[in-house]
Amino acid sequence: MIAVLTGMGLSAAAGLNAYIPFLVVALIARFTDFLTLPQSYSWIESWWAIGIGAVLLLTEVVLDKIPAVDTVNDAVQTFIRPSMGGLIFAATSAAEGLDNSTWMTQNPWVGVVLGIIVSGLVHGGKTVARPAINAGTLGFGAPIASTVEDGASIGLSLVAVFIPVLVVLFLVLLAWLLVWLWLKVRRWRKRRDGRAALA
Repeated sequence: MIAVLTGMGLSAAAGLNAYIPFLVVALIARFTDFLTLPQSYSWIESWWAIGIGAVLLLTEVVLDKIPAVDTVNDAVQTFIRPSMGGLIFAATSAAEGLDNSTWMTQNPWVGVVLGIIVSGLVHGGKTVARPAINAGTLGFGAPIASTVEDGASIGLSLVAVFIPVLVVLFLVLLAWLLVWLWLKVRRWRKRRDGRAALA
């Protein structure tokens, strides 16, 4: 059960930023004994994977804060984020140091599918909310929303690894925040459009 919560949390974090949970898992596995990845996923903690992940993270962090470019980036990430969610879910569900679920180890495809679904749902929410935020704030909301998403991805990744029982609470808060932001921007746009129609 713990491994599933960890996988769900990391997959959700990948839906916000694909490379943050990847690097969190890679660095914890490389530098601590807290998480030991199975042999088939040990490449994640290699220096070359960490280096490529760091370069991709830097690129993602910069591009995601530029209005309009962030929408193109989200379109490209539609394939990457769910794939990363599936990879990280499968890798951690079979990792030693969590509950080392025998069933999940024998059925790694379950982790991949669950990771793709969770990450895809979060990515979908982000992809829908971001253009509304950009339009509602004339682009000024992009860097703020991106920074909040990156912070949430870091926090959720760390919670998923170290305190997985809190993942459910974190996911509920994340869903509430996305819905709240979307509704707020939608109301603001209706008011703006109403004023424009009167003028």
